[in-house]
Amino acid sequence: MRIRTGYTIAFDMFGPTPMLLLLNVRPERRRDLVTPERITFDPPVEARQHLDEFGNLRTRIVAPGGRITMSADFLIEDSGLPDAVAPEARQIPVQDLPDDVLVYLLGSRYCDTDKLSQTAWSLFGTTPEGWARVQAIVDYAHARLRFDYQQADATRSAHDGHSQQVGVCRDFAHLAITLCRCMNIPARYATGYLGDIGVPPVPDPMDFSAWFEVYLEGPEGPRWYTFDARHNTPRIGRIVMAFGRDATDCAITTSFGPAPLARFEVHTDEVGGDFLIGRAA
Repeated sequence: MRIRTGYTIAFDMFGPTPMLLLLNVRPERRRDLVTPERITFDPPVEARQHLDEFGNLRTRIVAPGGRITMSADFLIEDSGLPDAVAPEARQIPVQDLPDDVLVYLLGSRYCDTDKLSQTAWSLFGTTPEGWARVQAIVDYAHARLRFDYQQADATRSAHDGHSQQVGVCRDFAHLAITLCRCMNIPARYATGYLGDIGVPPVPDPMDFSAWFEVYLEGPEGPRWYTFDARHNTPRIGRIVMAFGRDATDCAITTSFGPAPLARFEVHTDEVGGDFLIGRAA
């Protein structure tokens, strides 16, 4: 299938302000692009890109004073398959994990494992290891939190979300990630596009989405598997933009100075195979 996706985001700056942007799809998905994925800036600014420590494509700019708008609109191919399900996938002992995976066992800014470790072991210590344990954690987070777009809080940690029992997609992901790490299951945060493809549309405004991945030994060897504590069902059409320890590493925009948000629109829709940006082929 083909998915048309993109965004328009605008900020009001009080003067020249350095910014970091994670607005591109992950390098692994760039081969799936049907049309170029270019960030357009109004007014034009010099932009420089590099790979960050997690392999995400990061853009650096200095936004001028006044309003700056950044946008993109592109087509990408997708398999149309739902998230993989592997109930037989097993948990890998910590001593056998690859070196670069170990960081996803540690606590981080929003994943305060020290505050939830006892809770995790009391809830999941007797569940079967591997896929079944991860699914039990996802079920718990899905039931524990109530989704409320109006209750978004950029400072809410996993422990806060567990106590407050409310949040948005990032809070569902943070809670599930934290509980997995407490149980010695490597878990990483993911952010990107997830449209209402194959499911009834929801009334909430379109936004970037957050989910997570865990590292397990599957039928074809060790790999990362996708889980989604908010929706708790395999979904179609995920387009990853960034991986990291939590939302800190995957922030779509980071400004080094005041930057009030003036406009925020995201679109993600399945289109016909012959559709091209601006016209039907």
